[in-house]
Amino acid sequence: MEQNKPARRVVVVGGGNAALCAAISARENGAEVIVLERAPKDLRGGNSAFTAGAMRFAYEGEEDIRELVTDLSEAELEITDFGTYPAATFLDDLARVTDYRTDPELATTLVDNSFETLKWMRDHGVRFLPIYGRQAFKVDGRFKFWGGLTLETVGGGPGLIQMLTDEADRLDIDIRYHTRAVRLRRGAQGVHGVVVVQDGAESEIECDAVVLAAGGFQSNAEWRTRYLGTGWDVAKVRGTRYNTGDGIRMALDIGASAAGNWSGAHAVQWDANAPEFGDLEVGDGFQKHSYPFGILVNADGRRFLDEGYDFRNYTYARYGREVLAQPGLRAWQVFDQKVVHLLRDEYRIKQVTKIKGDTIEELARKMVGIDEEQFVATVREYNAAVDTGTPFDPNVKDGRSTSGLEPNKSNWANTLTDGPFEAYEVTCGLTFTFGGVRVDPEAQVLDDDAAPIPGLYACGEMAAGIFYFNYPGGSGLTNGSVFGRIAGRNAATA
Repeated sequence: MEQNKPARRVVVVGGGNAALCAAISARENGAEVIVLERAPKDLRGGNSAFTAGAMRFAYEGEEDIRELVTDLSEAELEITDFGTYPAATFLDDLARVTDYRTDPELATTLVDNSFETLKWMRDHGVRFLPIYGRQAFKVDGRFKFWGGLTLETVGGGPGLIQMLTDEADRLDIDIRYHTRAVRLRRGAQGVHGVVVVQDGAESEIECDAVVLAAGGFQSNAEWRTRYLGTGWDVAKVRGTRYNTGDGIRMALDIGASAAGNWSGAHAVQWDANAPEFGDLEVGDGFQKHSYPFGILVNADGRRFLDEGYDFRNYTYARYGREVLAQPGLRAWQVFDQKVVHLLRDEYRIKQVTKIKGDTIEELARKMVGIDEEQFVATVREYNAAVDTGTPFDPNVKDGRSTSGLEPNKSNWANTLTDGPFEAYEVTCGLTFTFGGVRVDPEAQVLDDDAAPIPGLYACGEMAAGIFYFNYPGGSGLTNGSVFGRIAGRNAATA
């Protein structure tokens, strides 16, 4: 038997949720682990740090929730209906929102490992809590969760990164901040090193395997224009400025296969006056996700999409693209007093672009750049088309719709009659891109001949094949955790 075999050295490129899960997994499987985080320490965490921390996973009922959230009180349980979210439903949602383009093997791996991976994260110090108020509204004294999304990490995205970093520190994982990976070294036996730049100096780290978890190319304006198309160069970026496609480029340079939806991206409605990149002080507060309860109009004063087509979990990631296609790359979400109590916390940040008017006509005068006359006419026509006989219920697809409009609103249609009225100006906020490198269910990177590249693994945003055109809310972080855990284990034990 071989004695005193040295530990494998695994280099993880990236510093977000997927990267840290890969690092922890590799370390618990016996590897020496080095994490290369391009950002300085105060801006660490990649896109994960800018999220609300919601994680989608398959579960069978309340007992599964209690296994992940051990401090739920009996009083909370008595007024909460967590429902169920079976694996088959999760798979159906992935297939449906991606127009059935999601890779079946990768999707099945994600879904089947989702609950066990959250338990693994819990065992490594990550804490969860129910998403009251954003995923369940209190109706008749009871919360009912909807849309397959139930839990988030304590402290949101920043909390998730802190908890994972604390665990990495406890396990003596070497995290090197402000260190940019620029090239991979590949020899006859596969990938064996990474060239990095730190403080302007280039050096090489030798290793036995590399896990790439460096995000998509959403912060690269030139790549956005090349692959997503006209107008995307001026889209806002929701998260980190450091996700410029480095990991993808390095992998392609040594023969990795490009895969996924290179012309597609997760893009949401984002405050019109948000900065070019995300602001960690605000986090995801620039997003505006309560649009199903109002109407959305463009600068021509017209509605242009079905605000109530589905729960926001299944539409928000593609409606940013719809806003980007409107005149001036912007639109307004409009609400009246019947629903303002349902608006999420992000509508109350101090940086919000908010307009208020006692009448629709006054509101129109304050909406700079809109066709006032047409907007007033749009609201009048919309009000006349609402089916007021069907009860409104924010916790279900209530069927309260309009008729005779183009487009009609399918659910949650309320008349805009109770002033004062509120309008929020939004543009497109780009979260992450759907194109990247091809991986197998073991998170190993494949070349153009569909053969594994020895010693190279990928996870998170840059591992393509699961998301096309759209995205079920909360599945991005879970995807990063599931495949990060797999990648780290395989990199350490191959």
